[in-house]
Amino acid sequence: MKATISQPKHSTLVPILIIAGLFFIFGFVTWINGALIPFMKTINELTDAQSYLVASASYISFVVMALPASYIINKIGFKKGMSLGLAIMAIGALVFIPAANARTYWMFLAGIFIQGMGMTLLQTASNPYITILGPIESAAKRIAIMGIANKVAGALGSVIFGAILLSGIDDMKAQLSTVDVAEKASILNTMADSVITPYIIMAVVLFILGILIRKAPLPNVEPEPIAIPKDGEKSKTSIFQFPHLWLGVLALFLYVGVEVIAGDTIIAYGIALDIPAETAKFFTLFTLMAMVGTYALGVFLIPKYISQALALKLSAVLGIVLSFCIVFTTGFTSVLFVSALGIANALVWPAIWPLALTGLGKFTETASALLIMAISGGAILPPLYGAIVDHKKEELITNGILETSALAEASSFGYWVLLPCYVVILYYAFYGHKLGLKKK
Repeated sequence: MKATISQPKHSTLVPILIIAGLFFIFGFVTWINGALIPFMKTINELTDAQSYLVASASYISFVVMALPASYIINKIGFKKGMSLGLAIMAIGALVFIPAANARTYWMFLAGIFIQGMGMTLLQTASNPYITILGPIESAAKRIAIMGIANKVAGALGSVIFGAILLSGIDDMKAQLSTVDVAEKASILNTMADSVITPYIIMAVVLFILGILIRKAPLPNVEPEPIAIPKDGEKSKTSIFQFPHLWLGVLALFLYVGVEVIAGDTIIAYGIALDIPAETAKFFTLFTLMAMVGTYALGVFLIPKYISQALALKLSAVLGIVLSFCIVFTTGFTSVLFVSALGIANALVWPAIWPLALTGLGKFTETASALLIMAISGGAILPPLYGAIVDHKKEELITNGILETSALAEASSFGYWVLLPCYVVILYYAFYGHKLGLKKK
């Protein structure tokens, strides 16, 4: 017997806790990239742009897997889809073992990409499941709980993996500049081996959870049929007739990019500013905790006190202000402004989704898949940030400017990439979400 959407409160508590656990898992796996980026840059001797391919490998999977994941979920159901997603993530974790032994960057990226495929499947199953698990009017509360679980896990993951991978990395880098080629290779191989044990543990935990989720007391749920307005059905024959949706996809693409930049570049940025890695490894925690606090505030304020559109406007304006603050300040102050982007970013995701899906009717499912694919912004913008930093460093070196402080400024210069992203989000908040919609 299939569960209805309006299940009694006592029957949804355990499923909500289980799904929150899944959000915790892929939050943990996603946000360890902040520690992996400077670690991979050191052991594989990469440029800034190359190191940010760690984020690309993870987020590009949402383009590759979004539509296939939707097809798989329709075939095997939510529970089996979640179990399969966890198993794929475990396989990706195991790829880190041969990658570390060979110290080969593309193999690391392959492992991260496979984990991203599993997370895409997991998100494609768990996001709609938690939405339709209980009364639709309380869906925002359930989604907020999931978001908080996700970001708390991300903060925990960044601290744990920062401690494992970045402890002593400053001394290692100093030592690497004084040894011969053979000894250098030996040191880098030893550093690479440090990821093996944590990723074996991760793989085992994911496999066990994949088995347990199959036996978990998760009721079968189905969404209510979408009511299609008669006039809308006659006038709209293609998803390309909804400009507010496509602008929403663009805004979400840019938002995910700036969110990933705020979380994944901040550790490397702190290190570039000559802040010890032992301190910088906590910086992703600052960003994620800023998001958690603002997310909780949004649950209280929206929609009782402020609308989704107003929340999006305020977020975009704050993002623009903080972008200027980052590039025009230095040192730890600049780092704090990067972490404050968590405040600007927290309410963008929950605001764009309902605005982009307004009036879609029978096209809602396809539109949702497009919005999931927009998560690939996290694959494109971080390497773009890295490329800008590399170009600025080369320009300074060519002009004979070799001071550490001057080269550190190149890292802050890269944050100019944030400005046009927030401007587009601001446009969407004011005008873009209304394009093509009939006024009532």
